[in-house]
Amino acid sequence: MMASKSWLTYQATLMLLLMSWRESMHCNGLTVDPPEDLMILDPGHLGYLEITWSPPASLINMTECPKLYQVEYFNTYRDTWTVIRSDRRTHSAQFDLMKDVRVRVYTLLSGPCTNGTMIKSTSYTELVQKPPNTGVVGTTVQDFVCMYHNMKYMECNFGRSPNMPANSQQNLYFWHKKLDQAEECPKYLILNGTRSGCNFTEKSLPEFTDINFCVNGSSPEGPLKPTFISLQIQNHVKPETTEKLHLQTGPDAQLELHWEGPVGIIPGHCLDWDVEHNQEGPDGKIASQLISTKQMSLTLPSIRDNKRSCVRVRSRLNKYCADKSFWSEWSRPTCQPVALKPEWDMVPVYVYIAVAIIAILVLTLCAGAVLKVRRSRQLKDPDSAHYIVCQKFSTYICGGLKRQENLHLHRSQTSPLSDF
Repeated sequence: MMASKSWLTYQATLMLLLMSWRESMHCNGLTVDPPEDLMILDPGHLGYLEITWSPPASLINMTECPKLYQVEYFNTYRDTWTVIRSDRRTHSAQFDLMKDVRVRVYTLLSGPCTNGTMIKSTSYTELVQKPPNTGVVGTTVQDFVCMYHNMKYMECNFGRSPNMPANSQQNLYFWHKKLDQAEECPKYLILNGTRSGCNFTEKSLPEFTDINFCVNGSSPEGPLKPTFISLQIQNHVKPETTEKLHLQTGPDAQLELHWEGPVGIIPGHCLDWDVEHNQEGPDGKIASQLISTKQMSLTLPSIRDNKRSCVRVRSRLNKYCADKSFWSEWSRPTCQPVALKPEWDMVPVYVYIAVAIIAILVLTLCAGAVLKVRRSRQLKDPDSAHYIVCQKFSTYICGGLKRQENLHLHRSQTSPLSDF
């Protein structure tokens, strides 16, 4: 009898525990449903998409329990999942429209229903959106590169695919958060009669903001396949070429080099430098050395046996000011010792100038003499002064004058040459 009562008591206790466990599971939100009506909307911002969803129907009437949502989307730019939590039912994020768009959303419940703990739905609502399968195959843009020149203006260049049909026309559009809708390139760059890029000199672009680009187009065979790119312009700076280098030999015969940074708004502490040092060796061969530095001055080895030593520099933004950047063009080489031109190279210049002046004067005098002789053929008295000048300076130039004078003497024998 006692054993039977103990067994009944055990069963009753087990039943109560089971009921309590089921109620606890329900109250603690362990059966919370995931969100519903998940959608991905494209407002025309070239990859900046809007994600929307609705709360699960089972929680609509549970107003006393705060609801949160955990959004997870795959970031194709970093190949990782990005996770955010929000009490809103919408979220916007940047996606690469040339790849799959993957989004998951969970429901989070807290408050009196969960005894103050945060409970997440065991399942999620997922949506995968494939890239649009439109456009002529193999016509995506090639070699798309943007450069923010000295942080003054930006140019983007792109190439044409080998599969691009003839008479195709490429278009570039861009968008950032300060624009309501995407805009077309303000000034296209033209190469060989076709569009090869875009110049944004007339359109300021914000820094530290994602700027989305789309290059699409049309052709006789149909629309071109679109290409989407997203970037921040401060990571695409190309500094100006350095103009002023100063190289001199120090007291110990070492070379002292210093230079000035490029003119513009790039802070000096943001620049890394490369110095290329070319030095002529005893055998006449050039030894080249590349030196990286953060300073704007450098001491180089001394010149050997009066051989020439030349340097040039270039710069780019360092990792503390930009995620990446472009090297500037190399500066013009500066050499020591300076190669002087031989003095005899300078002499002909002045000689040629003097000869040219004299020749001009001679030609002017001879031309005047010729004109006067023609006018005075019937006066039997040639212009002796000009004849003498021409005879002294240019027998060749005044040959015609002499022949005319001999003809005149033959016709008028009463005017001998001694009369001149």
